[in-house]
Amino acid sequence: MTPGIRTKICGLTRPEDVAACAEAGAAYIGLNFFPKSPRFVSFDVARNLAVEAPIGLAKVGLVVNADDAFLDDLMAQVPLDFIQLHGGESPARVTEVRVRYGLPVIKAVGVADSEDVAALDLYAEVADQILVDAKPPKTAVLPGGNGVTFDWRLISARRWSVPWMLAGGLTPENVAQAIALTGAKQVDVSSGVEASPGIKDSGLIRSFVEATRSPVMR
Repeated sequence: MTPGIRTKICGLTRPEDVAACAEAGAAYIGLNFFPKSPRFVSFDVARNLAVEAPIGLAKVGLVVNADDAFLDDLMAQVPLDFIQLHGGESPARVTEVRVRYGLPVIKAVGVADSEDVAALDLYAEVADQILVDAKPPKTAVLPGGNGVTFDWRLISARRWSVPWMLAGGLTPENVAQAIALTGAKQVDVSSGVEASPGIKDSGLIRSFVEATRSPVMR
């Protein structure tokens, strides 16, 4: 058993999903505020979900290239613990959001090849955490949650000065291998624990978290 792996279940839309995450032992839940996503939730729904979360289950708000007006409304209406920037936000914008709202910022960075890895170093200097995600296909509408992986060997020997999460196509079947190959201490999943887009499966959530506790050997 490998203790200490922290799991983030992203894209929750229902109270029962929050309960399933808490019961499974997840560390974070993600609420998606990107309108094009099948996991999108309104501020009213998100506020109710956030209130359902027990103490100790961190609430992350995922936004994509959001302006100050949108974020002002979000912060006023939904109690969050982290802001996740999942668009093309610049390092300067990451700093602006951190300063303006006083919450830790997770910056998602898409990786497809070795050239993309350099951006991780850049964002690690300004974000509180980085989320190493698979770069979406060129035809994709969504910046994440596409169920695709990247070559984990690209980051197998990499470490950063801030905590980081591994994301991109993770499932109960492959997350142990992903942890073993990358050394990740935190993992993020969305589509990999769904019965259908936006509808989480409590059994898959439980299986995913359990799989993170017994990673396979390299």
